[in-house]
Amino acid sequence: MFKKVLIANRGEIAVRVMRSLREMGIATVAVYSEADRKALHVRMADEAYCVGPAPSAESYLRAEVILDVARQSGAEAIHPGYGFLSENADFARACEAAGIAFIGPKPYAIEAMGEKTRARQLMEKAGVPLVPGTKDAVEDAAEALAIAEKMGFPVLVKASAGGGGKGMRRVDDPAEFVQSFEGARREALSAFGNGDVYVEKYVLNPRHVEIQVLADGHGNVVHLFERDCSVQRRHQKIIEETPCPVLKEETRQRMGQVACDAARAVDYIGAGTVEFLLDANGDFYFLEMNTRLQVEHPITEMITGLDLVRWQVHIAAGHPLDFDQSQVTRRGAAVECRIYAEDPENNFMPSPGPLHVLKTPSGPGVREDGGVYEGGEVTVHYDPMIAKLITWGEDRQHAIERMRRALSEYVVGGIATNIAFHREVLDHPDFVSGEYTTDFVPRWLKERSKPEPRYVLDAELVAVLSAHRRDEALSQGAGVQGGAGAAKSGPGSRWKELGRMRALGR
Repeated sequence: MFKKVLIANRGEIAVRVMRSLREMGIATVAVYSEADRKALHVRMADEAYCVGPAPSAESYLRAEVILDVARQSGAEAIHPGYGFLSENADFARACEAAGIAFIGPKPYAIEAMGEKTRARQLMEKAGVPLVPGTKDAVEDAAEALAIAEKMGFPVLVKASAGGGGKGMRRVDDPAEFVQSFEGARREALSAFGNGDVYVEKYVLNPRHVEIQVLADGHGNVVHLFERDCSVQRRHQKIIEETPCPVLKEETRQRMGQVACDAARAVDYIGAGTVEFLLDANGDFYFLEMNTRLQVEHPITEMITGLDLVRWQVHIAAGHPLDFDQSQVTRRGAAVECRIYAEDPENNFMPSPGPLHVLKTPSGPGVREDGGVYEGGEVTVHYDPMIAKLITWGEDRQHAIERMRRALSEYVVGGIATNIAFHREVLDHPDFVSGEYTTDFVPRWLKERSKPEPRYVLDAELVAVLSAHRRDEALSQGAGVQGGAGAAKSGPGSRWKELGRMRALGR
């Protein structure tokens, strides 16, 4: 087993990985940018090294610098977390060349599944069901339009590389196709350095359901059930849950088997996720494979009792899985909410700044994977995630009830967050029923009325009363110089005074 591991990431995922490593008795090495000098993951690590200025391209994405830190610190392995270098085949290959274990899949698997058109070809050979679409990237807009018209609208124009909704356009009208095609190519080139796109039939009102897989280097592959990630905005996941509330057991077993087949098709090693679209008829289609740990992995851990990071480390060290599919069991249900420093009432704009107050929830069935601390700061330079909040329950209703309770205990002062927005989603009839699809949030946001700000009148009354008391104290000669008179004439409890005013009907 490794004695020291470098975590090539930041924020909550770096902290989460460190916790498992510490439990395993493995020393941890953090890397950080100048902007993250006081970050939580830096404070938690046994060693920490600065790798450059704030921009990620000059720090967290500098593979050669991170490898130098690994050599300097004596780290035997690197855990990439998610994002940054986690799905960079060249980095994984460089780790191998340096004699440092990459805690993730082999470079060829990353390349095979990272290129969407190539992945589709491999999955077709493996018998994995695919959404109708082009097998290769299409360069000519007129050719792509002809293909789209033959498929029938709506269609998706999708980047061959990358993910996260970048380089993706839904097109409902042939007249809009060429513009959307060129726009997707430009965005893909800017985001991934690869402007290749392909055309895929758009599945109306699908659910986004993914299967977690684990595979070792000894030919063993298991699935750890599904996660429903259909609560999305602009193709970004907001809330995830397991099990999927509408999935039939027969379909669940079939999806799990197909996910394992997909992993075997690329000789996959480590933790990975095979994503599917599930239509209204219960048919499912391969979407993509994420060759890394997912943001939403904790809900799988909650229902299976398995530590995915621990298993990633064991597998990277050459150990086989010590269980088979028949021994993987699911207990209860789990829900995850992504807590962001963003303002839902201002088009979800990021809300960076200092965290003056941070009170996180706890209690039965509650887990909070955070990457910040009270007095710290959410910077402008990176993803504004504060934490992931996860709850477990004996069934779906229990898990949701616990999430509602946990969100009510979550207090963040100094910046705007999406906590209240999560509470709205959990109370929405479509979510409560479990009958939602990927268009749920976009459709609801068009109809949603902006909620009335809470306690605004109370705050205004207290502010007016405070100003009045100050003026009164100054007029009596107190307050400026202080002294006994100031204490005697100073204001009492603002809230008690507000209560008296209300009782008098003022």
